[in-house]
Amino acid sequence: MTSSPLPSYFDQANKAANFLREKLGALMPRIGIVLGSGLGAVADAVSSPVFVAYGAIPHFPQSTVEGHSGRIVAGLLGGVPVIVMQGRVHYYEGYTPQQVTFPMRVLGRLGIESVILTNAAGGINSNYQIGQLVLLADHINLLGFNPLVGPNEPRFGEVPGSGLRFFDMTEAYSVQLRGLAQEAARTISESGGEALHEGVYLATSGPSFETPAEIRAFRALGADLVGMSTVPETIVARHMGMRVLGISCVTNLAAGISATQLSHEEVFEAGSRVQHKLARLFERLVPAIAATQMETAS
Repeated sequence: MTSSPLPSYFDQANKAANFLREKLGALMPRIGIVLGSGLGAVADAVSSPVFVAYGAIPHFPQSTVEGHSGRIVAGLLGGVPVIVMQGRVHYYEGYTPQQVTFPMRVLGRLGIESVILTNAAGGINSNYQIGQLVLLADHINLLGFNPLVGPNEPRFGEVPGSGLRFFDMTEAYSVQLRGLAQEAARTISESGGEALHEGVYLATSGPSFETPAEIRAFRALGADLVGMSTVPETIVARHMGMRVLGISCVTNLAAGISATQLSHEEVFEAGSRVQHKLARLFERLVPAIAATQMETAS
């Protein structure tokens, strides 16, 4: 008796996407949102929600970090269908790079065209303050891996130019989406005309926080923010042809900048304080993103 071959990574992502498609029914989101540490309550702004626990989705990795609920919330945000990941998984949890980015593969196979990746980050730029939202203009990958190492699977790319082993990362974070985010931020600003800062995010593997010497080195490299996520998701999303918007919440000042010791509780609390502002931003931003997708489709 011969055993059935194990499903390929591509087949696993397809199976998970088909499972979600059945759960969502007539809802067909084209915009995905990933919520980082302490930002999970943004999903409360989603109306007519459909909840799916990560544990119920075939092959889906489970989040083990406090502040990451570990479920899908799909519904309407600003009147637009969205699918929200309430929490993510990280390399430092013991997952492989392919497992870390599996949810992004699933979103791509589900038909997501634009994804908003949020995270909690340490502020390296001395102009940043705790609770500030910063758009990612670029990133530096010091995780020690690239999630695309290994056999290339061109079937993950359905957009022209995507699915290639060697693809351009000049615009990892969409200039157009950053412009839309700036416009949305100005409309919700109490003072009017407030612009979001844009910065460079540097990713490390964690889980320990950085040393003051490392932060000085990262500043010399041109980093404004430091964190332990987002970059692998961005690489995979771009491989699949999705547009990416990255937003960091500065939840703490990096080591050596602040006199206080760093803790995950500090990160979680700072994220919790800003998540309602982030939800208001998304309610304005998501319809604007959807409008650009309709223009492209037509």
